[in-house]
Amino acid sequence: MTEQVQLTRLPNGLTVLTEQMPSLRSATVGVWVRLGSRHEPAEWNGVCHFIEHAVFKGTHRRTALDIAVESDRLGGHFDAYTTHEMTGFALKVVDTAVPAAFDLLSDMLARPRFDEEELRREQRVIIEEMKMVEDTPDEFLAEIFNAAYFPEHPLGRPIEGTPKTVSTFGHERTAVFHASAYAPRNLVVAAAGNVRHQELVELAARAFEDAPPAAGGDAGDGDVPRPAAPILVKRKKELEQAHLIIATPFPSARHADRYAASLLGSVIGGGTSSRLWQRVREERGLAYSVGAVGSHYTDAGVFQIYAGTSPEQLDEVLDISLQELRRVLREPIGEDELQLVKDQSVSSILLGLESTSARAGTLARQEIVHGRRITPEQVIARIEAVTPEDLRRVAAEFFKTESLALAALGDLNGFKVDRARLEV
Repeated sequence: MTEQVQLTRLPNGLTVLTEQMPSLRSATVGVWVRLGSRHEPAEWNGVCHFIEHAVFKGTHRRTALDIAVESDRLGGHFDAYTTHEMTGFALKVVDTAVPAAFDLLSDMLARPRFDEEELRREQRVIIEEMKMVEDTPDEFLAEIFNAAYFPEHPLGRPIEGTPKTVSTFGHERTAVFHASAYAPRNLVVAAAGNVRHQELVELAARAFEDAPPAAGGDAGDGDVPRPAAPILVKRKKELEQAHLIIATPFPSARHADRYAASLLGSVIGGGTSSRLWQRVREERGLAYSVGAVGSHYTDAGVFQIYAGTSPEQLDEVLDISLQELRRVLREPIGEDELQLVKDQSVSSILLGLESTSARAGTLARQEIVHGRRITPEQVIARIEAVTPEDLRRVAAEFFKTESLALAALGDLNGFKVDRARLEV
């Protein structure tokens, strides 16, 4: 793998990163903001997500229709999203359209109009989005569980906010938050594909030259979250399925054990060959959807097992899930099983190298989370170095009875869980 990554930090604090892939005729160019919902005060909950929507509603040069038409004319794929820790906007286009794509992106992010009538319409759209989550049982359970798992912390708040907070985001409040959040020092411009680094540096310098270097503070990560260990059982009798989450703390995105933790999660429930998939779905036929995933924030992590099953089978699915947690604590994971998930992880990395979108996103995320470039070779070497003892050590550190959390949603008449049952 040839390293063709270049980095420039402008005097106003804005970071520009590019990875040149000269054999391609495409490029992904994007702007990432070093803020997400965890950086919002409680009364501003949802504003980062709201601004992500609102910048599409017009600038001082373009109407909302102009933005839509120009995006379609460029012929690429426009992606925008908000997470707990960052906001991203990326546009994939042919290489000759990079200057036009960046002009559209930078105009939207640097000079949004925030028209009052457009904002009111977008408030209604986002409130409908919230209702959609409430009507989707697995997403609704994840949201109420998150609030109980991170009580009184921004990570426990919904990314989209609440109807009460979103309804307050008129022109003045939105513009005030935007002016601080989208200051140059909080922005990372990243591109991958057939791009020219110096050209993008010059485009970025011109696009954001009006913003004063001192505007806005560094995002920071806020208070370190202190996970609770809730047992949350919510009855919703109209549901056909029961939905289950079992969770424990896990290494953060900056923790030295993050690679071992990722592989451990894959062994337990990361794919169709994983232990949970094979036991719950293939051997018993108890669930269509079952698996496990680790979420890694900058200063905290959460490992979650998820399953959707019939209410009368929920006890059996819970018991099997707990058995698998106990199993990794008591029995070493074999070399063959570990090599399987290593191969799976490395293949995912290598396949991602073929995507300009994946490469640009990785550049931006590594800058925001780690403040430095971590090459694919370095990541693969760390993955290959993980041993069965590393996995067992991570399991012993994080899979503890007192820190185990559970949430269940559905027609749960008679379903009971106490701390003794969750003993691992």
